[in-house]
Amino acid sequence: MNNFIIKNKTYGSRLIVGTGKYKDLSETKLAIEASGAEMVTVAIRRMNIGQDKNTPNLLEFIDPEKYTILPNTAGCYTAEDAIRTCNIAAEILDGKKLVKLEVLGDEKTLYPNIIETMRAAEILVQDDFDVMVYTTDDPLIAKELENIGCVSVMPLASPIGSGLGLQNKYNILSIVENANIPIIVDAGIGTASDASIIMELGCDGILMNTAIACAKNPVLMASAMKKAVEAGYEAYHAGRIPKKRYASASSPIEDNICNDE
Repeated sequence: MNNFIIKNKTYGSRLIVGTGKYKDLSETKLAIEASGAEMVTVAIRRMNIGQDKNTPNLLEFIDPEKYTILPNTAGCYTAEDAIRTCNIAAEILDGKKLVKLEVLGDEKTLYPNIIETMRAAEILVQDDFDVMVYTTDDPLIAKELENIGCVSVMPLASPIGSGLGLQNKYNILSIVENANIPIIVDAGIGTASDASIIMELGCDGILMNTAIACAKNPVLMASAMKKAVEAGYEAYHAGRIPKKRYASASSPIEDNICNDE
């Protein structure tokens, strides 16, 4: 599987995984290893990576020399809160400014507040942050976030933690076709087939947490997701056969065995 690049860094895995909801940090470590992910996202407001000396530190289990630590602004409902959280993350991570921006609208839907998201993105980009931004599946909004200067746009497949899988493939297709930066689908994955379907649309990657962490066997599901992302990516680039209304013999008489007529 070909590498992909986020802000001048090359990654072999197109799967990004979260670090929340596991039973303990040991399980977190095992699942991340099984996923093959090279980038892990951390909710700064919920997970300790050094800001609290009295609780276990995630970085004692997830080596920042091996993984790219992607701090996110989960739990933020205003641009100001998100910007403050990003600055705290940069201070903790020795000035590194790669962040995942998410500004939510309400606690029930956890749907992105696009007005606040765009406001935060503009300020963070101006402050030299490399912003990977969580958003709706609106193609126009996705393009505007790219124009603001975000390094990756991350449209949802369906609501966070819902497990519903991809609900609007046509919007995701439109986003992918018009993008000049990586499109990484974020939120709503339920199982491995969801991941393959998304990658078969030409997306650059997928971010997931709940689908792995809340599975009956998180480590095994992490392994399944790794394979699903790889299979979907390869299937997209292999080029699927066209769909037809009628049968086509597997062993045709004609020499041109792939004739589409």
